[in-house]
Amino acid sequence: MNDLNEIFQVLRTSLQHYQPPLVPKTNTEQYYDLWSIKPVVIDGRQRREVFFAGIIIQKSYVGFYFMPVYAEPDLKTVFQPGLLKLLKGKSCFHIRRLDDALLAQVNDALRIGFELYRKNGWVDKPPQEVPE
Repeated sequence: MNDLNEIFQVLRTSLQHYQPPLVPKTNTEQYYDLWSIKPVVIDGRQRREVFFAGIIIQKSYVGFYFMPVYAEPDLKTVFQPGLLKLLKGKSCFHIRRLDDALLAQVNDALRIGFELYRKNGWVDKPPQEVPE
C-alpha cells in the first residue's frame, strides 16, 4: 500500500497494542504518539514521562518516530535492511510504502523497543496483546 492515510491507520493499530500501559498524548487523524507516564531518571535527569513512538503524516511519507533506537543506538543492529534503509537521522523512519514484510519488521522493532523500556524500568507492565 502507498496511500499515506492507510499506512498511518495500519501503523496506529500496531502502536495501539501497547496501550496500555503506554498512553497517547496526541491522537488525531494526522498524528498519534505513545508515552510511558512514569517518573524515571535517565542520564541523571528526573523525568515524569518518556516518549516511546509516534507517527505523523507528512507531505510524501508517514514519519515513524521510534525513541528506543535513539535511547539505544545499538538497537539498529537487530533491524532488517528493509526497515533500516528507511531510517533518516537518529530516530525517524520515512515510510512511503507499507507491505506485510515491512509491517512485520515495524512490529518486531516495537516489541524489541518495548522490552528495552521494560528492562530499563521506564515502563512496568506488559502490553495487553502484541502482534506477531
